[in-house]
Amino acid sequence: MLWSLLFTLQALCASVAHAMQHYPAAWGHYDVCKSQIYTEEGLAWDYMACQPEATDMTKYLRVALDPPNITCGDPPETYCALENPYMCNNECDATTEELAHPPELMFDFEGRNPTTFWQSTSWKKYPKPLQVNLTLSWNKTIELTDDIVLTFESGRPEQMVLEKSLDYGRTWTPYQFYATDCLDAFTMEPKTVNDLTQRTLLDIICTEDYSRGYVWKNDKTVRFEIKDRFALFAGPRLHNMASLYGQLDTTKNLRDFFTITDLRIRLLKPATGATMVDENNLSRYFYAISDIKVQGRCKCNLHANSCVFDKGKLGCECEHNTTGPDCSRCKRHYHGRAWSVGSYLPIPKGTANICNAPPPQSPPKFNHLFLVPVSTFPEIFIQIPRVCDNAMLRCQNGGTCHHHQRCHCSPGFTGVLCERARCQGPGECDDQLSGRAFFHHPPPIGRQLALFLILILIVSLC
Repeated sequence: MLWSLLFTLQALCASVAHAMQHYPAAWGHYDVCKSQIYTEEGLAWDYMACQPEATDMTKYLRVALDPPNITCGDPPETYCALENPYMCNNECDATTEELAHPPELMFDFEGRNPTTFWQSTSWKKYPKPLQVNLTLSWNKTIELTDDIVLTFESGRPEQMVLEKSLDYGRTWTPYQFYATDCLDAFTMEPKTVNDLTQRTLLDIICTEDYSRGYVWKNDKTVRFEIKDRFALFAGPRLHNMASLYGQLDTTKNLRDFFTITDLRIRLLKPATGATMVDENNLSRYFYAISDIKVQGRCKCNLHANSCVFDKGKLGCECEHNTTGPDCSRCKRHYHGRAWSVGSYLPIPKGTANICNAPPPQSPPKFNHLFLVPVSTFPEIFIQIPRVCDNAMLRCQNGGTCHHHQRCHCSPGFTGVLCERARCQGPGECDDQLSGRAFFHHPPPIGRQLALFLILILIVSLC
């Protein structure tokens, strides 16, 4: 009785001590993406790194169980207490709402009495392992900002693995191993988060702190310590956030470590409370989880300060001329420079690294030359001189230049530049109207036009 009281007091003190740690609630504010400022040129935008507020991410997840028929109640079953095999008053019946324990009860509001929880079938197929995979999926990259906490209604598992995915469940990597005996279960030396350093923060460890037997029934939680890992850079109370931000900015592996799209809880062996399994009362052995907490925020690459849940899907409301579910690319027409993730530094505003529109381009200049398409071959362009331009090559005697290609002459004048008077009677200008005279003695501009017409004819015949 005395030992039980001591263990209860120790567990209570540990819980109170953890609750009294004055960690900041999130990684900092960064809640504004832009603000208007006055400059010498007038009112302008000042852009800043920004991110959504941290929140309870279990409101937006989808849960899947493997095997899918592992939830108790079909058929109905009666369970016994682990610490007392003769106390068998826990009934599970999927057809009765008051007695059913579906998986969504792991994410409902806690505080009701009696506590709601999900429960597995019992270990009735012993010695075949009783193993369950619980997969939590967001269909969106999220950044963890606080400890992952699992609260068990049954005894805590004797063997368990917490895994993460960064590619929507296609591949998995372990976050942490849990066991009553790490060497026996996973051939790993037991460690705690306090054994980690800045250099070993990304190491995957096995801990025995959360897998002790039924004596510890008053402490039902299993944790994956996020903030203790933050504290390796930011200090015991996370007061030096600049140090943590600097590491997150410059070390991609560190930032990816706290980023997930999915979590998987692999329950490998239920609590037995003894060295031997009581084969005569297997209804004592099962899994039951009353609550799962996952605190985090949408990953928006520091280009959005809000994330919306629409049609069953999370998405960033992107700023800084970015777009995409994670604001991971520039908007159309804003590729003036390559897309880049925002930066937490310098504190407190960070660096937005916005996408810019490219500078306007000047129209090409041809120095009195222009391009004329050949109708027979639309892809061929021939560069020829201008005939007129009303500047250097002016139409004479009141003529007007039409599209730089020919002069519209006034009545009584003719010629390429309207330079000749029209003949008023027979014999007055025979030489001017002579075809021989035109081709053998052309003015310089006429010769160029003639060459152009010949070239058009050649290309057309080809």
